Amino acid sequence: MTFLEISMKRSVALLGAVATVATLAACGSGSGGDAPAGPPQPGGTLRYGLSLAPTCSDPAQSGTNQTLYVTRQIVDSLTDQNPETGALTPWLAQSWEVSPDARTFTFHLRPGVTFSDGTPLTATSVQKNFDAIVRTLTGVKAPLGASYLSGYTGTTVVDPLTARVEFDRPNAQFLQASSTPQLGILADATTAKSADERCLGDNIGSGPFTYAEYKQGASATLAKRAGYAWGSAVFAHQGEAYLDRIEFTVVPESGVRAGSVSSNQLDAVSDALPQDAPQIEAAGGKVQVTPNPGLPFGIQPNVTRGPLRDAAVRAALEPAIDRKELVDTVLGPQFRPATSPLGSKTPAYLDLSGQLRYDADAARRLLDQAGWVPGGDGIRSKDGVRLSFGILFSRAFAGNQAILELVQQQLRKVGVDVQLQVASDSEYTARQNAKDFDSVYYNVTRADGDILRTTFGLADRNLNARGPIPELDRVLYDQLQVVDPAARAQLIGQAQKSVIDNGLWIPTIELSQAIGVSNAVRDLKFEASGRLQFHDAWLSR
Repeated sequence: MTFLEISMKRSVALLGAVATVATLAACGSGSGGDAPAGPPQPGGTLRYGLSLAPTCSDPAQSGTNQTLYVTRQIVDSLTDQNPETGALTPWLAQSWEVSPDARTFTFHLRPGVTFSDGTPLTATSVQKNFDAIVRTLTGVKAPLGASYLSGYTGTTVVDPLTARVEFDRPNAQFLQASSTPQLGILADATTAKSADERCLGDNIGSGPFTYAEYKQGASATLAKRAGYAWGSAVFAHQGEAYLDRIEFTVVPESGVRAGSVSSNQLDAVSDALPQDAPQIEAAGGKVQVTPNPGLPFGIQPNVTRGPLRDAAVRAALEPAIDRKELVDTVLGPQFRPATSPLGSKTPAYLDLSGQLRYDADAARRLLDQAGWVPGGDGIRSKDGVRLSFGILFSRAFAGNQAILELVQQQLRKVGVDVQLQVASDSEYTARQNAKDFDSVYYNVTRADGDILRTTFGLADRNLNARGPIPELDRVLYDQLQVVDPAARAQLIGQAQKSVIDNGLWIPTIELSQAIGVSNAVRDLKFEASGRLQFHDAWLSR
């Protein structure tokens, strides 16, 4: 049996532990059950089943979606981002100004905000939070937050409710970054702790919920914050959250999660799978789905190793992959084929589906013209070098294995030999950091096109290990200097095209979130980055 036949037969089974996956069920990004339920009812405990255990309780150090579902609830951010329009709206900051050179951001804080320990939110709180990310947590413990604060020189306390955040270079992306949970504002009692101490579940934020109990790697219980009165402008209502408590438990098996919803043992679960949807729907529930913004899943080549040094090889990989087949065979219709190095929900996304159209004959012609000649087994070679390379990946998204097995079959048809190299999370991270791979497979979620800079920038992560590409380098860093959204979007569009033109990212599929909810759950919503926001959620039972 071929790898393709295996992945077709077991694609559902391989997705059983999927970390973030969409479904065949009816989708929606707003509320839970559809039956009329009257006005929102306060009270009750929402029981939520996570597919993976939460890791660090600190929002600044949170990485996985399952962890962020928990940590997002205890922390507020300076701004929020409308998930429908991408527009930035007030939250802890009621207004702000950005200097023309995008180096200085002045935030005017809402008066009367307090942390759950009773201490007030002040400009000093903002200063201590950002200082801690840069100087205490650093890029190792908080890589996203540190990347958002690249070039940070400090925060000036202008007055108790005015904070001026300054950078040594233009940093237009920072305003959107101020809406993320990684830059959420915590109390002084938390920012004074070490990175490890901040993972133990006693983090103090100003959010609509607080930690009642946290067992790292196992479970978390949140309690409603009494007196909460400073919700985001995106929230549907102001004031306290409706729910009294949220209990997060870990249920790794997808079938058990779905059965727990249908039997009323859980109210909502992560990663509802195609085979689970009928069971959830038969009990009156539904599946809510939203696509992730940011980098879609894709292959990032190390351009200093093996055949991937040849730009013609990288160019041939783009049309050699049938992305629609990946979705139809392995995943299901709520996923989308990737059509750019940005997901289609990302602000400034540019549709490059024309360049990424499946055309195996075109791929063969590119390889022929570059001198890669098929051998007796169908695999090409040039100057004694076999057209073979490895793809490093992890099982953080359980669909990775099936997707890459099918990619392996597709590339073999044009004479390319791919070796799949699965690694544990620790090995995967270490090899990424050392750039010890031929190519690496992953995705990154962020609702801003600056994710292209942090991924591909010559002075940033640059896992391609590339040298200068003047036209790409110019737009990746010029967009940081542009405050006007339309002008910035144009530069980000140019960056997307240049990434594809230079073969720096071979997109495959867009990631989606899928949440199964019972008929009692109302208004459980996705925020702009595809994570859950429980402030408006309530139970109709």
